[in-house]
This record gives sequence, C-alpha cells and structure tokens, in this order.
Amino acid sequence: MNWKIPFSALVLAAGMAQANSFFAMDTAVRDLKELDTVKSLGYDGISWKTGQPEEVAAAQVRQHGLKLFAVYSYQYAVLTTSNLMFGDPLTRAMKALAGTDAVIWLPISSTAFTNSSPDGDRIAVPALQRLAEDTATYGLRVAIYPHKGCWTERVQDATRVAKAVNRKNFGVTFNLCHCLMAGDEAKIPALLADAAPYLFLVTINGADSGKGNSSWNELIRPLDEGSFEMRRFLQTLEALHYTGPIGLQGYGLKIPVKENLARSMVAWHRLNAINAATPNAR
Repeated sequence: MNWKIPFSALVLAAGMAQANSFFAMDTAVRDLKELDTVKSLGYDGISWKTGQPEEVAAAQVRQHGLKLFAVYSYQYAVLTTSNLMFGDPLTRAMKALAGTDAVIWLPISSTAFTNSSPDGDRIAVPALQRLAEDTATYGLRVAIYPHKGCWTERVQDATRVAKAVNRKNFGVTFNLCHCLMAGDEAKIPALLADAAPYLFLVTINGADSGKGNSSWNELIRPLDEGSFEMRRFLQTLEALHYTGPIGLQGYGLKIPVKENLARSMVAWHRLNAINAATPNAR
C-alpha cells in the first residue's frame, strides 16, 4: 500500500466513509522549504501564521498541490474594558487570503479580564460579529483558538463566545494540548459535544494522560508517543459526526521535522485503520 497517497483517498477507494483531512501545523513544519516533505508524506496541507507574507505562503502551498487550512494570528486580538482591538496584520491577512477558504485562527488575549471570564463577552461579542461579517466578504471563516494564558484559554470559553456571536462563518477550534494543559482531560467528550455545532478545526498530537498543568514536553509529543488514548478521542469525533480537518501540533519538539511528520503520519494511518476495523468501539 502506498502511504504517500492521502489517507482520505485510500478510504474512498475502499468504499468507506470520507476521512478527515489531515494537515501539518506551522509548528510541525517550521519552514515553507519543508512543503516537499509535507506533500511526499501524504499530508493534505498545512496551517501557517500571520506576521509573514501570507500571500507568498498561500501561493507556495497551492503550487505544491496542498491546501492552506488555517492561518494563526497570535497577539492580534486584545480585549480591553472598552474594545476588542485587532492589529493591522490581521486585516492584511484577510485581504491576502481571499479565496483560499482558509480559517483565521484567533486567540484572544486580555489584561483587563481574567482568563475564561464571561465578563468580557459584552465587549468581545459585538466586535467579533463585525469581524465575522468582514471576513465573510473575503470568503473566509474565523475560529477562536483556545490557548493557555489567553482570555479564551479553554475550548468551553470559545464555545460560549461562538454561541453568542452566532455567525455561520464564526466557530471554534479544539486544541488537544491546550485542553490537557487546562486540566480538562476528563471533560473532553462533553466539551466536544458542546462545541460540535461550532467546531471548524481540531488539532492533535501525542501526549501523556493525567498531566494537566504540567509541561509541554509531556503534552506535545509525536503522534506515536504518549499514553493519551488517541484512538478513543478520534472515535468520539466520529460519533459526533465531525468531518472537518484535523491538524498535527508540533510545538517545541526537538526531533527533526521530517522524522516527526513521517512518524506521525504512520500513526495517523494506524489509528484510522484500527477505528475502521472496530467502528462500534466506544
């Protein structure tokens, strides 16, 4: 079997249901020079980041026959007591990404409100509604990116806000490592169920179970490492009929990019093959 063919194509050829697209995050790729590796290993695409020429990244990704799934806009949404401020790079990114169908990943930081506090909703929600309308004119979507240390540091924060924003092109991302860091491992099935109607993207990686509030070294590992039950996590997504993209997180890993991407792709195929063989296992 040729593992360089994207798993989604193999699944379709076998007459099975459509698989989730699997992409490598910029943290796992690090440099656009790695796009040949990303393509050869069978990834469906990548995510990237603002602060660099987004149009260049989008063009190079497209030239390699890959898809740009998301662009991460860290520190460009800051919530104050009177406004939610967006930096110029975010506006530039929206214009540069028009027509790519990419998702704008939006963590929201604040020194005015404590992390996870709903007190900021009254200020953030109207601003995010306007942002959703602006991005819609470029054919883009926005997904809150829960990130440790941010106002929206938990997926339940993102879901709460997305419900209030109530725009079709505005949703949430489920980041496994940040959910584990927040100590919410036991809540994952319930959190995913609540987020499901708004869930645009999911990011995964190998991780150790029971290590909430520990270190990224334990919570971000290659996909073939760690004691966290990834197979059951993917089965939970399947049970919720999540068919969106799944990204590979690689922040802080010390091993070479190609090694991590190759090992993680083998693990991805193995996990999907096991789940396909045991569809009723929950």
